[in-house]
Amino acid sequence: MHTIDFALRAFVPGAQDSEFPLQNLPYGIFNTARAPRPRVGVAIGDQILDLAAAAQAGLLVSVSADALLQPTLNALAALGRARWTALRAELAALLQEGSPLATYPQATQLLVPQAEARMHLPFAIGGFTDFYASENHAYNCGCLFRDPANALPPNWKHIPIGYNGRASSVMLGGAPVVRPNGQLPGKEGPSWGPTQSLDFELEIGVFIGRDTELGQPLPVAQAQDAIFGVVLLNDWSAREVQRWEYAPLGPFQAKAFHTSISPWVVPLDALQPFRVALPPQQPTVLPYLQQAQRHSYDVQLSVSLQPGTADRATPISCSNLQHLYWSFEQLIAHHTGSGCNLRVGDLLGTGTISGTDHDALGCMLEMTRNGQEPLHLLTGEARRFLEDGDTLRFSAQAHQGGIRIGFGELCSTVAPAVAYPQG
Repeated sequence: MHTIDFALRAFVPGAQDSEFPLQNLPYGIFNTARAPRPRVGVAIGDQILDLAAAAQAGLLVSVSADALLQPTLNALAALGRARWTALRAELAALLQEGSPLATYPQATQLLVPQAEARMHLPFAIGGFTDFYASENHAYNCGCLFRDPANALPPNWKHIPIGYNGRASSVMLGGAPVVRPNGQLPGKEGPSWGPTQSLDFELEIGVFIGRDTELGQPLPVAQAQDAIFGVVLLNDWSAREVQRWEYAPLGPFQAKAFHTSISPWVVPLDALQPFRVALPPQQPTVLPYLQQAQRHSYDVQLSVSLQPGTADRATPISCSNLQHLYWSFEQLIAHHTGSGCNLRVGDLLGTGTISGTDHDALGCMLEMTRNGQEPLHLLTGEARRFLEDGDTLRFSAQAHQGGIRIGFGELCSTVAPAVAYPQG
């Protein structure tokens, strides 16, 4: 791990007061009108450092320009943790006050304003697995659909529950989220039509940075080295479709239609100063899931909702990444425990992250008690679930010593359902 001293400052104006200071350095894929080829960049303040151009200029030597000229982060991630650490150290030295780049004649060609860039999906995602790792969320759902005395399924505290989602429908934030059609349960039997219970789920996505071998589990003690970085993730859900199809194999079309992620991949190195211990697990988990110094991170997660007819948003949730029962490493150890192999670019979702307070709930299913109690917005409108034109904004930030580590914004708008083709 390479944690950058909080006393150091970037030479880029305003960077240290932004969510992308020297201590963050998240990776993304971008292009511009003048240089249309997608390539690897790092966010610093309101700028993007073009890593391929920096390598071609001889300013970066730990990673080849070829790996940085790729349209995804897969090639960079596949180089392994030692190279990630070396590159991060180089970037910190290059971007800090007093570095050669500060007076480099072509520095303005290496730094691209974010406002002029178009972001792309950061990885070629081969697999997407979504977990159910927040106890508060699992308990709240159990109270709604079972009863408080038996809210958690009997296996929940023994096994990180997950399902294989659709990698093909993972999209960058900003893409319209088309309201899905599906089978809707009714008293006279199911009907077909647009969901009326469209919901969001506040999650963190974990990108895998190494291939594991088929048939070989990855021990929990080694799992952290398989994590390249993390993003915000919105696991869009059609709730009544989910209820109808859930038994016996779990969600399918209720979640397959769209998953949104943020464009900047925050390295775990940037989150180490915000590491917090997770409480002991009771009952004791099986040996393969037992982790010394089990931890998460003190990262505030926020959601706002803005109706299409409104000019302002309403904050509706403020949760925290530390509200997880299962750690990132435990999710990976369980995923590979059977011998299932992971590949570079695979994406793991935490599942909805909810706190204990009402204003820390991570989805509308919980906020409105499955539509029974409307959510009131600052505009005077109310929502039981999401309506066409609604815009959701996710953000994530960690604060310490005057430094703010952010994930950027994940913003998506609900679009009307399409008519199902006839014939």
